[in-house]
Formats: sequence, C-alpha cells, structure tokens
Amino acid sequence: MKAENKKTLTVKELAQDLTNFALDRTDLKDLLCAIPNKNDLNIVAVEYELGILKILSVGWAISFFMATTDKNKQVLSELFWQMVQKISQDISTLTQTTTGAQLDYFSILKERLAIYVKQIQENPDQASNPALIMGPAFAKVCGSPDDAIAILTGTKIFTLTLGAVKEYINIIDIC
Repeated sequence: MKAENKKTLTVKELAQDLTNFALDRTDLKDLLCAIPNKNDLNIVAVEYELGILKILSVGWAISFFMATTDKNKQVLSELFWQMVQKISQDISTLTQTTTGAQLDYFSILKERLAIYVKQIQENPDQASNPALIMGPAFAKVCGSPDDAIAILTGTKIFTLTLGAVKEYINIIDIC
C-alpha cells in the first residue's frame, strides 16, 4: 500500500484503537452464534474465555507484526497493556461493587497468558504456527479439552484477531 493512502496516528492513538478492538465483543458474539445449539459446552465459560483470548491475541499481534527495529513497538506494547490494565481495574471494581466478589481481572489475564505461553513452550514443533496450539489450549481452559467446537472457536478468535491487527498496522503510519 502506498504511504499516501495510510492513516497517520500517534502511538497513543494506535494503542487506544487496539485496546478498543481488543475489548469489542461484536466478533465474539458472531462466533458464539455460530456454535450449534446442541452441544456440551459451557457457553458462559466459552464467552468469557473468548474475551480473554482476544485481548491476549491483540498483544501478541503487536509483537508478531511490528518489526523489532520499529522504535514504536515497545512504546505501543507498553501503552496497550497499560490501557488494558486500567480497564481491568475498572472491571474488577465494578464486579466488586455489583456482586461483592473480589476479582483481579488483570491477574486473570496474566494467568491465561502463562497458560498459553506454556502450551507454546511444550509444543515447540508447532510454535511456528501458534494457531495450532491456541485452539486446543482454549478448549482446555474452557473445560472442554476434546471438544472440536471449542477448539475451532479458540482457533478462529486467535487467527481473526491476529489478521485484523496485522491489517490495521499495515494501513497506518505512526507519527
């Protein structure tokens, strides 16, 4: 794509856009609607874990698709995770206020990240194509490790999110 067709954003604007995308649930709802009605999945768990995997996938996409030499990569990554942490605090506070239950949503994100990273480390032969690992790992955290629908759903959110972030990064210039 030619540079004159690219949208110019500050690194903070890009981080905000990516954070908004990570939290947007439209594509999650579409994936949930595609799940057949007759299944053994805990749909509430699937929906919850889809949201988490989407956030983590946006973070990974920043790492995967920005050049290591790009001076904005580290700043963008830090800003993205700071924004996610702030929103996580808001979610935790709202949950405590409305239900009385203690929740640290950012810690949950970090725990899930550790699970997915561990799966990649335990499957080095598939690490070059992490989508092969994410689907089964997603199904496992949903409590349905052998469910093909859960595996496919996790794989889809991972690959769709990576593709969307890659496409977006390719059409912007950071000023």
